[in-house]
Amino acid sequence: MYVWGHHRRFNSYAQYIRKIFGARVQKLSIDAGFSCPNRDGTIGTGGCIFCNSDAFNPSYCAPEKDIRQQLDEGIDFHRKRYRRNQGYLAYFQAYSNTHAPIETLRTLYEQALEHPSVVGLIIGTRPDCVDSQKLDYLAELSRRTYVAIEYGIESCNDDTLRLINRGHTFKQSVWALEESQKRGLTTGAHIILGLPGESRKMMLEQTSIISGLPFTTLKLHQFQVIRSTAFERVFNERPENYPLFELPEYIDFVIDYIERLNPLIIIERFTAEVPPRFLVAPDWGLVRADQILNLIEKHLEERNTWQGRLYAL
Repeated sequence: MYVWGHHRRFNSYAQYIRKIFGARVQKLSIDAGFSCPNRDGTIGTGGCIFCNSDAFNPSYCAPEKDIRQQLDEGIDFHRKRYRRNQGYLAYFQAYSNTHAPIETLRTLYEQALEHPSVVGLIIGTRPDCVDSQKLDYLAELSRRTYVAIEYGIESCNDDTLRLINRGHTFKQSVWALEESQKRGLTTGAHIILGLPGESRKMMLEQTSIISGLPFTTLKLHQFQVIRSTAFERVFNERPENYPLFELPEYIDFVIDYIERLNPLIIIERFTAEVPPRFLVAPDWGLVRADQILNLIEKHLEERNTWQGRLYAL
C-alpha cells in the first residue's frame, strides 16, 4: 500500500531529513539581501503578482544583519520549541538566492557554513537564476556538505506563468531541474495550488507532469492574496472573479492531488502560513499549518487513501 513507515500515508520530509542526518535538523531562514530579476529590472519590475517576501520572513531575518547574527538569533528563536535539534540547515530564503555573481554566492554560503551548528544549506531560487557555472560550484560544494536547491516553479502552464508575471517559462524550470540532476544535486520544487485561471481539472492533470520531473522534495501551498502585492488591488475590485480554496475544499483537493503524485516525491509541506496582518484572503481562521497537516492525515485515513494510489507511470 504505502512504504514510508510510521504508518504515514505520504512520503514525509521529516522522515527524509531524519534518514539523512540520523536526528532532527531544523531550517533557519536567512535574508542575505538578494533581489530578484523580476524586480530589479534584469528581466522585469514589480515582481510576481502574489509576492511580498516580508510576509514569509521570520522576525529575526533582516539583510542589515550579517549571516552569523541571523543564524544565532534563529537558533535562540527555535531553541525552546525544538529542543531535540541536533543541527541546523541555513535556509537562504528571501527572494532569489543565486541572483548574484558566483564570488558573492561563495562568500555568503561559506559564512553560513562556518557556523558550528550548521550542517548544510538550502538555497531558494528561480530556475532562470542558475547557469552551468553556478550549478558546477554548487555540485562541488555538495561534495563536502548537504546542499539542496529549491526552485520556484509555481505552475506547469505558461499561460498561468505569464498571468502571474512570473518572468520565466516552464521550459526553463525543466532545464534547471535536469541540469541540477546531471550534477547530482538535491533539488526541491515549489508549486502553488489555486492560481488565477487554473481549474481544478488543470491542476490535477499537472500531477502527471510534476511526477516525471527530476526533483526530490515538493512544497505545495494554497494561493493566497497578500497585502502590498499587485494582485491585492485586482482581487479587491472583483473578488468574485477569483474563487479561493476554503479550508475543507483544500484538504479534499490536496488529497486528490497527492493520490495522483509519484510516491517517490518527498512532500515537505501542504500549505503556506503568513502572519494575519499580511493576509487578505482566504480567511481560514487561526488554524496553524501543523493543525492543517493533522487534518490532512486524518482525512487520508478516513478515505483510506495515500500518496500515489492513483499514480500511473
